[in-house]
Amino acid sequence: MTHASPTDLPFLKMHGAGNDFVVIDSRGRAAVTTAALARAVGDRNRGVGFDQLAEIRDADDADFALDFWNNDGSRAGACGNATRCVADHVMRGLGKGAVTLRTSRGLLRAERLADGRVNVNMGHPQRLWQAVPLAQVADMLHLPLPGDPVALGMGNPHCVMFVADAEVVDLAAKGPVYEHDPLFPQRTNVEFASVIGPDRLRMRVWERGAGITLACGSGACATAVAAHLRGLTGRRVVLELDGGTLVVDWREDGVWLTGPVTYVFEGRFSAGFLAALS
Repeated sequence: MTHASPTDLPFLKMHGAGNDFVVIDSRGRAAVTTAALARAVGDRNRGVGFDQLAEIRDADDADFALDFWNNDGSRAGACGNATRCVADHVMRGLGKGAVTLRTSRGLLRAERLADGRVNVNMGHPQRLWQAVPLAQVADMLHLPLPGDPVALGMGNPHCVMFVADAEVVDLAAKGPVYEHDPLFPQRTNVEFASVIGPDRLRMRVWERGAGITLACGSGACATAVAAHLRGLTGRRVVLELDGGTLVVDWREDGVWLTGPVTYVFEGRFSAGFLAALS
């Protein structure tokens, strides 16, 4: 993928288990993404459409750095599936099987497995109420909200609920209620999960700033950690999401997320499209 000229801007479209992304490579130049650009590109009728936009930047202490944007123009602090997808793209460009990258979560490591899947160490879960953050002190494993949710941070806030059947949850109705609850001053991602087998969960998600998505990597990490803390699973969990299967392994060095990577297409935003944003 070449760098942009003054009149157009190249991009990649990728997805990980149906969680879809636009990727802009800004290595070697200044970052270009603004809230307006993210909203315009995220429009599935007038732009390209995505759950998150990932912008690749140069890093002095890593192979690359990543910034994330939601399709409503807000910033996303972490995005596990986008991290895996971009890591695969950069690994192919560099001819490597592993890379380091910097996000707001710090320095992370990603690797390509022999079967083509990519994993990334998403760091340690944030288990203190100030770190998530919550608006006030609360029992993180039993929030004072309907559904008895768990609160966790994975570089972004998560509210995880365990239900008898995740399939029947009305995400469109319940997701926004929890996302905007005053207990979460920066809003929150919302996950509903049910145990479907030993160390196996069915999970569905409402993402902060994006709405219903087919998968969420950081949400899968938060849900697996919450399930283990509640005594429902071990530390390695397989999660069945609407868009595919992800594996989360909570190790001593952090929470590792593993899943598929799919390249969809390359494209360029036209000069007219970009001019309309100015």
